[in-house]
Amino acid sequence: MEKQFYAVYLNPSRPDFALTMTDSEKEIMSQHVAYWTEKLKQGKVYAFGPVMDPKKIYGLGIVAVENEQELKDLLANDPAGKINQYEYFPMKAVVPSISTN
Repeated sequence: MEKQFYAVYLNPSRPDFALTMTDSEKEIMSQHVAYWTEKLKQGKVYAFGPVMDPKKIYGLGIVAVENEQELKDLLANDPAGKINQYEYFPMKAVVPSISTN
């Protein structure tokens, strides 16, 4: 089955979140990075990280999954979902093809 790509935005709970995280928020975000790093290793994520927009720092990920429900499950299990909100959109991604020769 062909992968479906999504642009996933992690919208912080407050505009200055990245600069004013509490110790408990930093711990959750550390768990968040570990969680998505594992998904990257599994080939479900092509890239993720903070976008340093001068108006507001937010997270962005490019995710490849079998279907939208799989994406919803990934987001539901992300520790950062406890303190931030997600938004996602289908993406017509152009990615390199992988040869199996």
